[in-house]
Amino acid sequence: MFHGMIETLATSERQQLVDRMAALGPSFAARAPEYDRTASFPTENWADLRDAGLLGVCIPTEHGGLGGDFIAYALVSEELGRHCATTGLTFNMHVATTLLVGQIADDLDLDAEPRRVLEERRAELYRGIVEDGTIHSQPFSEGIAGGALDGIGTRAVPVQGGYQVTGRKIFASLSGAADVHNVVALVEGDDRIRFMGIPADAAGVTIEGGWDPLGMRGTDSRNLVMTDAFVPSANEWAPPGLFDQAAHRWPYFYMTLSFSYLGLMRGILDHTGAYLRGDSDGSSARRDSHIRQAGWAKMNLEYERARALCYQVLSESGVDPTFDAIRRAWASVVTTMEAAPSLASTAIRVCGGRSMLRPSYLEQAYRDARCGATMLPWSVEVCLDRLGRAGLFPPGSKPPA
Repeated sequence: MFHGMIETLATSERQQLVDRMAALGPSFAARAPEYDRTASFPTENWADLRDAGLLGVCIPTEHGGLGGDFIAYALVSEELGRHCATTGLTFNMHVATTLLVGQIADDLDLDAEPRRVLEERRAELYRGIVEDGTIHSQPFSEGIAGGALDGIGTRAVPVQGGYQVTGRKIFASLSGAADVHNVVALVEGDDRIRFMGIPADAAGVTIEGGWDPLGMRGTDSRNLVMTDAFVPSANEWAPPGLFDQAAHRWPYFYMTLSFSYLGLMRGILDHTGAYLRGDSDGSSARRDSHIRQAGWAKMNLEYERARALCYQVLSESGVDPTFDAIRRAWASVVTTMEAAPSLASTAIRVCGGRSMLRPSYLEQAYRDARCGATMLPWSVEVCLDRLGRAGLFPPGSKPPA
């Protein structure tokens, strides 16, 4: 059954996109230690992604993109994470915008005029990516509350020709590399969420703080600060309220980070298997130890469990999922984000002390894997909180304090 599910997900069209990403993998893997050491943005990798057309992986072919859907992106992201997980996370922030205004928006309800405006504005967004190589980021977190729609402190004030936006986004990946920062904001007196693109060079936009984290060091996730930053009306990519619909009716949008971590798990398996077979450094095989075999077996079990649940969720993904389907999506995120560091830890034990030395792939992978559990909006903490209430209380209610 699972083999059949893989064949259903990995259609020939999707597999072609995965293969396109896989061709870049060896170069990305070779550069990863330097980006990690210097905590620098993977600029060369992004140039390769642009040249391969992958910045438009989820842009429709009629707009010059590669025509991938949500599932195609998940599979491509997994392949990218297999070679360089930090590039995978930054790539996610860019592609998520094209998915939101593309496939996801097409599945939502809009009147004729808002739909016309959406199509007009996203056509320009697509054009900028395909023709100019425009890089988009998508910083949402503000450090106010953990929920996907809670605690939005960013405010947009309507002015002639657009908005003046004031607010602060933390962990703003691609902070120094993106051309456009796509943020959520509120207009006073209107509770509908706005989704708009702040030009990186707009007056009033600054990047603050340093970036020296434990792992995922190439994401350049400093703080984005906006003070009366002007946003042209044409950069309000989605009609007011569309983001609210997406959050409630297309929640799979919030699990995209987990695909990079599933790919990281595959990379850890690749490295450990090569070490045990003696393929990686030309030395003799180390696979005869029963202790190492037991660790290798455990690693394969953890990976296959995470992969099976993720692919089950992907097979169900779409608009208006059932509650049970959403619950499986939360469970998938938790499973992947907790299995990744466990897998890396076991790999270090299996491969021995040298794997803890820098620059070792496993040493970096362990640090990268540790970061996944904290990533909002669907952090492990948030998903466990929701899973802990699921089925025990009436839908939409909260348990007693």
